[in-house]
Amino acid sequence: MLLAYPFRVLVPRRAAPEAATSVAVALLLLAGAVDLVPTSVVIALAAGAGATLAGLRLSRLAARRGADPTPRAAGVLLDAAVVTAGLTAVVLPLAGIGHTLAVLIGSLVVAALSTTGLYRLPGRSRPAASVRLRWLVESTGPAVGLALAGWLLLPEGGPPVPVRLVCALALGGLGMAALNAFAGPRRRSGAAVCRGGVLLTMGGLVLLATLPSAPGGRAALLAVPPLVFGMLLVAVGAADAVDDAEPAEPVAAAWPRLVLPAAVLLLASGLHLGAGRAPDPTSVLLALAAVPPLVLRELLRANDAPVSGRRAAHRRPAGRSLRHRRAAPGRWPGTPESPPERGPAPREGAATTMGAGSTWSPDHDSAWSGLNRRPAAGSRGDRAALLDALAAIGDVPAPAGALLLVDLHGTEGVGPTAREDVLAEAVHRARAVIAPDDLVTGCTGTGFAVVTAAGPVLAYALGTRLLTALSPPYRLAGAMLRVQTSVGLAEVSGAGPADVLRQAELARRRAVQLGRDRVEWYDAFLEEQLVRRLDLERELPGAVARGELDLVYQPVVDLADGQPVGAEALLRWRSPVLGTVLPAELLPVAEDLDLVGELEWWVLDRACRQLSDWSVGVRELWMAVNVTTRELTTPDFVQRLAAVLAAYGVPPERLVVEVSEPRVAGDLPTVVARLAGLRSLGVRTALDDFRAEHASLAQLRRLPIDLLKVGPELVGARPDGQPPLIDVVVNVGERLGVEIVAEELESSTQVEGARRGGCRYGQGFALARPATAERVEAYFEEFPSASR
Repeated sequence: MLLAYPFRVLVPRRAAPEAATSVAVALLLLAGAVDLVPTSVVIALAAGAGATLAGLRLSRLAARRGADPTPRAAGVLLDAAVVTAGLTAVVLPLAGIGHTLAVLIGSLVVAALSTTGLYRLPGRSRPAASVRLRWLVESTGPAVGLALAGWLLLPEGGPPVPVRLVCALALGGLGMAALNAFAGPRRRSGAAVCRGGVLLTMGGLVLLATLPSAPGGRAALLAVPPLVFGMLLVAVGAADAVDDAEPAEPVAAAWPRLVLPAAVLLLASGLHLGAGRAPDPTSVLLALAAVPPLVLRELLRANDAPVSGRRAAHRRPAGRSLRHRRAAPGRWPGTPESPPERGPAPREGAATTMGAGSTWSPDHDSAWSGLNRRPAAGSRGDRAALLDALAAIGDVPAPAGALLLVDLHGTEGVGPTAREDVLAEAVHRARAVIAPDDLVTGCTGTGFAVVTAAGPVLAYALGTRLLTALSPPYRLAGAMLRVQTSVGLAEVSGAGPADVLRQAELARRRAVQLGRDRVEWYDAFLEEQLVRRLDLERELPGAVARGELDLVYQPVVDLADGQPVGAEALLRWRSPVLGTVLPAELLPVAEDLDLVGELEWWVLDRACRQLSDWSVGVRELWMAVNVTTRELTTPDFVQRLAAVLAAYGVPPERLVVEVSEPRVAGDLPTVVARLAGLRSLGVRTALDDFRAEHASLAQLRRLPIDLLKVGPELVGARPDGQPPLIDVVVNVGERLGVEIVAEELESSTQVEGARRGGCRYGQGFALARPATAERVEAYFEEFPSASR
């Protein structure tokens, strides 16, 4: 047991078979390298072991109870692919040496099965065409470099030259695609891991078809690592894709895709020259072929770079063009030549602003019309004047300038006359900070537009000045009204006026979504995010009725003995259109659409039903469910929850209701009352996302809770050399009778730090990943008892 303990800490229980297989394969490779075992036998045993384990994993995925048909079909296809890959490698010593054609045929079958299986796998992402084209251009040069490395490393006495060249090109393409999968924006997602595993497997088969495996020739051993570990990654990635263990935020890692191909090519060139082999015509052609993609990549980057210096020389001509397009500076279109001091407000009935809950369609004619809204006739003239002003900037040989869409929030509760007064005052304030050559024009019922000939940096500075000028309260009939401001900024850089207007509106919508009182700058990634957001807003209503919601469960363990004591229910939205959506992306949309209550009561009902099912064959464990303070503070929350527990016959003490600490301060007395009501019912309560700050510690004394959940940042040592803050939190918890749960533990170091710090319970990837009910049940069965 003492020897097994470090192994259990370093290697999760679920990954123990993969770890054991990896060790066995490493020993086989070592034996083959020193000629203790023939090369063909090493290949057969290693490939057979990898295919067997990966096949078993994928067959369980395909046979999972109650699973959605799409991931089950993916499991079947990927299972067939890894089994075919294993059989292709195992057949080599049985069919004789030099059967390159047979291995290539097997590789084609594996490629077909894997491609179809990956297409059916949940969580796969399909970026926009422009993004895919850019990735293709940026990957072509390194891929050719890897192909050149393959050509230099492949033995000359092997297959014919055309076959060798095809194999080198295949290795370059597969290697670069694998790097993109493992280092791309979704590199930690299950779908990316599975895709990378498929590419490694294919690369291993290509090496098997090319490298000689005759007795005494050990070159073919190089094919074993990518082949075996690729098959294992296929199984691991497929399981994680179904269970959604990927991070919420996609962030690409650029350095592996840039450094590794160059390092491999440098190593291959050194070995080639060290062996006394001179460069041949094919290697020279491959080296030259890598140059055009690199030049094209730099041209694309140069095209994307800001050209503020070149545009600055044309600001004054653009300003003069603006002056020719309008009758007087700062005048509303259609008003007299001599505007009044504050300028007339837009006509009543002008188009209303797009709020946070409205949607925008790329095909819609009006950039500021909301969901099921049509712009009033008065806004048509404003829009025409705005497009004319943008066209005037576009007429300049090197266009410079920007459009700022300004929207005011907080006037919804006042009448139309008061709203016009607020807008007129806002325009008056805006004129005080813009340049004389800039144009202010009507846009919406609660907003306006500014067209400036300034470059992007100065335009952004203008946006911040507008925020400052519009933030003071507005006086209305003796009362003061505070408003929030959202500014969307788009450059005029050769795009058509309608496109600039659409881009500024997208940026303005982003400013609204991020909390208002901010300036947002348009970029292509922003547009992709907003289109994704609009898709979520369109698909989420009715997801409960369509049966698209699902729960996964992450075990909570006792850090003293490693026994599971409970699980946390985590929401997943399995959308057939958008794939699997995680709570970090789902909940903000649900809040804007006022669907949080519907989703949370579905989660509570499903979690209590699962608790009831587990009470039959699984030991008594608690189930933790997250609840927002908005739902918790509803008057009938305690009564409704009691009814759900009674309907499923679940003991109240087996349910834990979690509420996030940063949100309880908004209505602390009501939160305290509801938590006390839950505890009187017998339900346990927990405070999530706790921060060890003075206000949080003082607030903790008022909250009737049983569990306190802290993040890994409190477990580690602080930069100033002081002891970890977990010591303070544990001491306070002991005095208040509160038990500490350390969550988001992703390494054995964090687990050990939480244990040393006095945390009783732990939760995180280092202990157990979120999984379906069936997999969690299987995890529980590995422990003799788990009652708490």
